[in-house]
Amino acid sequence: MRRSRDMHWLRIDRYYSSEESFSADADKKENISGLGSSLSEFAEMEVAADNPQVAFQPVMCQHCNHAPCETVCPVAATSHGRQGQNHMAYNRCVGTRYCANNCPYKVRRFNWFLYAENEEFDYHMNNDLGRMVLNPDVVVRSRGVMEKCSMCIQMTQKTILDAKRDGRVIKDGEFKTACSAACETGAIQFGDINDEHSAVATLKEDDRMYHLLEAVGTKPNVFYQAKVRNTNEA
Repeated sequence: MRRSRDMHWLRIDRYYSSEESFSADADKKENISGLGSSLSEFAEMEVAADNPQVAFQPVMCQHCNHAPCETVCPVAATSHGRQGQNHMAYNRCVGTRYCANNCPYKVRRFNWFLYAENEEFDYHMNNDLGRMVLNPDVVVRSRGVMEKCSMCIQMTQKTILDAKRDGRVIKDGEFKTACSAACETGAIQFGDINDEHSAVATLKEDDRMYHLLEAVGTKPNVFYQAKVRNTNEA
């Protein structure tokens, strides 16, 4: 962890606020960013003792339509798929880490260690019986490659193949990822955004929708909604 060699595909960012509304936060920021602001005003913004509030934001690979990571990879290990995901060919990656340097969201991780068949990382993966717990649909990566959120492409493909086998149309809500399936509160939703009647398409048209670092122009396929706080007592 001290060497920034941690391995994860999804991180939770925390944002703190001391104001009761977003407009109050914006007004204070505009006043402080103006000319002639003193250091005491800037220090006052950092103090959140009166009304501390926190907002949690899960950040994973945004699967951008104009992905900066795709243009800098010298071996085309990362490319855009037909379904909108930003794919990663692990056996093609040579570990230049150009994609991690060019990603504005900093969601790519370099695999520093060999976890399978390694005595230093004996998580029941050093024998044939222990390796049977691994998911056969997910490629086992070795050290020296870049890792990122694949948007659970193996689950997406299974849903498509099951519907094709049954000769039917994919139902709304049938698409799932590991994070959306595990979220008990339904804060993470996944689905076909091209389906106008789907739940994610409705959420995308909501006024609270926004993209992370939208000004960069990456056009991500992941979108967020502004947090609503009901602080008025009934």
